[in-house]
Amino acid sequence: MSRRCELTGKGPMTGNNVSHANNKTKRRFLPNLNDVTLQSETLGRGIKLRISAAALRSVDHRGGLDAYLAKAKDDELSPNALKVKKEIAKAQASA
Repeated sequence: MSRRCELTGKGPMTGNNVSHANNKTKRRFLPNLNDVTLQSETLGRGIKLRISAAALRSVDHRGGLDAYLAKAKDDELSPNALKVKKEIAKAQASA
């Protein structure tokens, strides 16, 4: 399971631990990922995603999963999220 947000594409970053003596050792900064089930009003079901805490706040701010995916760029989304985005767009077009 990759350490990458399915909605924003955030992944691990690298940097240094810096000691009091100014010694530097490599380290990784991991994103704060959570397994959540977000409800889609259009599809009428829940979608399980592994997203960062910042992405969860963005979904709430934009008014839900459907609104977030409508504005999201396709290259940032995971294949699973992209599939859900196309399902939502197809359901909205037929309604």
